[in-house]
Amino acid sequence: MRCEVCGRRIHGKPLRVMIEGAKLTVCSPCSRHGKIIWEEPALKPALTKNKAIAPLKIQRVKTSETKMDVSLELIEGFEAKIRHAREKLGLSHEDLGKRISEKVSVLKKVESGKMTPDNKLATKLEHALRIKLLVPASEEKLPKTKIVKPTARELTLGDLIQLDEKEKEDKTGRKSS
Repeated sequence: MRCEVCGRRIHGKPLRVMIEGAKLTVCSPCSRHGKIIWEEPALKPALTKNKAIAPLKIQRVKTSETKMDVSLELIEGFEAKIRHAREKLGLSHEDLGKRISEKVSVLKKVESGKMTPDNKLATKLEHALRIKLLVPASEEKLPKTKIVKPTARELTLGDLIQLDEKEKEDKTGRKSS
């Protein structure tokens, strides 16, 4: 067996070590780079009378799903409002970042307008700065369009040019060339 850190052959008992979040089998000199973890040996499944292997139980890890509330939207000019509230409370980017567990670079990008915060970050900022950033979403009003007489076929670019020439002709009373 070889060490997963240095690659040398392991003489003696290998050690299981947690190094930067990874569980590795290492030699004793390399074990000082991490924290030694003790794992119980894996239990072998019991054999039944038919000499068949009993099924293994599979454990599923629950992942937390963040639900986005689509009924809320960010206010206009959120960058200035965040900066003003932070300065009013006398907080630096670092202090605010520690309060809401966010990176300073993210906060700077949000304040400069280079990044738009998601609802989760906006909620954190609302609570920390005591401001309102999320408002109920309003439906966009579509501009009214001029209804053209229905024709047997769709309009083409040539039709539009002819319509434009007819309008000019009607206004001036003469045909344009």
